Amino acid sequence: MRKQKRMSQTELAKSAGVSQTTVTAWETGKAEPSSSAVAKLADIFNVTTDYLLGRNVKEENSTDTKDLAEIMDSIMTYNGKELNQHDKDVVEGLISAYLNNKA
Repeated sequence: MRKQKRMSQTELAKSAGVSQTTVTAWETGKAEPSSSAVAKLADIFNVTTDYLLGRNVKEENSTDTKDLAEIMDSIMTYNGKELNQHDKDVVEGLISAYLNNKA
């Protein structure tokens, strides 16, 4: 998620109130964040703590939707290849044209 948000380890560490070394340890599996750190990370990434912990949360009657622009902002790679802004613009244009011309 840090990479999707284009954050450096240093930026995340500062936001979470930990050292960059701690973030590295989390990402390499050498350490796990404390419960308070998980809560901070959930706030930083605007997700639930259950999501960060890999729990499948059953959402009842979820009406949460994302606009295409929001989705495109979150897309960073496709099949392991990084998408640049031009690629994202092309994909967004294709989807938009498809949806606008749908009968």
